[in-house]
Amino acid sequence: MVRETVLTPDRLVAPMFVVPGGGVRHGVPSMPGVERLSPDEAVKDARMLAGLGVPAVILFGIPALKDAEGSSAWDPAGPVPSAIAAIRAAVPGMQIWADVCLCEYTDHGHCGLLDGKGEVLNDATLPLLARAAVACARAGADAVAPSDMMDGRVGFLRAALDREALADTLIVSYAVKYASAFYGPFRDAAGSAPGSGDRRGYQMDPANAREALREAALDEAEGADILMVKPALAYLDVVRRVREGTRLPVAAYNVSGEYAMVKAAAERGWIDGERVMLETLTSIRRAGADLIVTYHAAEAARLLA
Repeated sequence: MVRETVLTPDRLVAPMFVVPGGGVRHGVPSMPGVERLSPDEAVKDARMLAGLGVPAVILFGIPALKDAEGSSAWDPAGPVPSAIAAIRAAVPGMQIWADVCLCEYTDHGHCGLLDGKGEVLNDATLPLLARAAVACARAGADAVAPSDMMDGRVGFLRAALDREALADTLIVSYAVKYASAFYGPFRDAAGSAPGSGDRRGYQMDPANAREALREAALDEAEGADILMVKPALAYLDVVRRVREGTRLPVAAYNVSGEYAMVKAAAERGWIDGERVMLETLTSIRRAGADLIVTYHAAEAARLLA
């Protein structure tokens, strides 16, 4: 009766890795329980999640073809638009978010176009992100989630969506995304590790918190509908500060490395995996997150039910 923080399945968002083809389920070795799915298999998982009370999924694409521009990101027949359309038809009540970034689609693994010196071209990247966002929105996505950390991308996407009569599409902005060491298993799953250099030039310094408030305020001013902090556990203080600085909904991403550590320790019998998982998710809610993007979504929902 006096519990201050309540964790329920309707606060969870489940990530999915989507690949081309049919009948595909490939496990991710560094993320036990997580699979790369073809669109038809993604429908099965979306239906299962809906039955558990998880209201939303966020889709990440792994294309057959990668190039310097990441052109598969806006292919209407690509894995993410195909999965969006399939889930929308089969599980109409499911909220579908589409991650918008180029790192999964470029052959160099960076989140934007590169110049001849390997530096990311911020402004030249924005039209490509907009093309990807429009392609996903046309396929039926409820929200697009730019995770690239290019300056000005929220306003650019909002303008592009509005021009295409897609004004109802929400923008879930990765407003606060740190240059973190916790992303390793995701990059294995998506094949998105940078071929050279790193992403510290456009992702945030883990030592900075005030910068997070500036980033969140800029994205809110540009038209974001939900602000996301990524990662979650090492940045619970940032989640709290962002929560206190905005009236928008705040999401936190319980990222792949955080998930993998729990799974690895539980497999070795060093921790009670289920209790640690629920304690972790509760701590993210307690810090102020309205929504949690987590690979634990299905397992947590079963236990909470």
